[in-house]
Amino acid sequence: MLDNLTQRLAKVVKNIRGQARLTDENIGEMMREVRMALLEADVALPVVKDFIARVQAAALGSEVLSGLNP
Repeated sequence: MLDNLTQRLAKVVKNIRGQARLTDENIGEMMREVRMALLEADVALPVVKDFIARVQAAALGSEVLSGLNP
C-alpha cells in the first residue's frame, strides 16, 4: 500500500517539475491524482479534503522549485 502511494506521489512531483508556475488548472490535475492516491491508501475522507484544500491554497501562484524530491 505504501509503495503504491509513494509511486503515485512521485509521479505527481515529476509532473510538477515541468511547470514554471502553478495555475488553477495544473494544481487541479495534481490534486486529483493526490486525492485518489490518498483515498486508495485508506486515508479518511475528511483528512483528504482538509489536506487538499490546504495544499491548493498554499500552492496557487507559487513558483516550482527545481530541486524537489519526493
